[in-house]
Amino acid sequence: MSTTTDQTTDHAAIDDSIAQRRELTWWQGVTRSQPFWVLMAIFMLCIVMSQVSDVFLSERNIFNVSRNFAFVGIMALGMTAVICTAGIDLSVGSLMGLAGIATGLVMQAGYGIVPGFLICMAVAGAVGLTNGILIAYLRMAPFVVTLGMLAISRSLAMVISNNRMVYQFGPDQALYLWLGGSSTFGVPHPVWALGVLTITFWIAFNHTTWGRWVYAVGGNAQAARLSGIPVERVLLSVYVICSLCAGLSAFLMVGWFGSVTNALGQTQELNVIAASVIGGANLMGGVAYAFGAPIGALLMELIRNSLLLAGIDALWQQFFVGLFLILAVFLEQLRNRGRA
Repeated sequence: MSTTTDQTTDHAAIDDSIAQRRELTWWQGVTRSQPFWVLMAIFMLCIVMSQVSDVFLSERNIFNVSRNFAFVGIMALGMTAVICTAGIDLSVGSLMGLAGIATGLVMQAGYGIVPGFLICMAVAGAVGLTNGILIAYLRMAPFVVTLGMLAISRSLAMVISNNRMVYQFGPDQALYLWLGGSSTFGVPHPVWALGVLTITFWIAFNHTTWGRWVYAVGGNAQAARLSGIPVERVLLSVYVICSLCAGLSAFLMVGWFGSVTNALGQTQELNVIAASVIGGANLMGGVAYAFGAPIGALLMELIRNSLLLAGIDALWQQFFVGLFLILAVFLEQLRNRGRA
């Protein structure tokens, strides 16, 4: 009887030890990830700015910051998937302009919000499909393809809009402006969309076959191909997903602005790539964090907001975006050397 009790106690102790090691391993994984340290930087920035400006923690400012970063965060999720495959998509900013103009023209013609949304996503999907086919099946360089698509999309946006602003959105205009610019339970609707997408991407990256394939292709595309992974289909999927995220962001942003021009999304590709990389995506491929994309986007928006509240010229914004992008890549290289 005593022996049985001792064995039970030993098994319990072993189980506790295993649980503690798992917990420690999980915590070490979190603290060693780039999103964790970016989140720490965000907390520090918030503490400093709360002392510098009385407006920083006001309800209105928090609402504006959360809404503004959501647009970049949505696109950064799609960009994270692309970067994880060692690719890049420079066309997302121009695609925003094209998709936004297409949405505005359809709704201005008297069609409802549903046709407007479908057209927006169809345009985005078509651009992503074109990028994906050229890159995955014709083996063209992602940088060249998406740079060309950047110019093509912006030009098409100017052509179909005749270089005019669209600010009438037909019978569903009130609903559209509410969807893009209002909130539910005090949370802006773009933030709700970002939250749902972030959880979806986290599940996809960590608990689906597609996610494992994306990591494998980014780690070593040739080895992935030899192991039976459909590399071309994976590459095609990430570029379509990235474009669809840009289309959704454009749809919501037009609803927030209440108008759209072909200049919508100009230079946003830099912000989106920076948010993804700052959030932990490795430009060499094989590493990505679903939660890192919105965290990186939040840091960038807080920097922009802090510069304005501190009275610093807004022209410095891109300087700090570029600085943090270089710093993020540098830190990633240091971590890689440490692992080696």
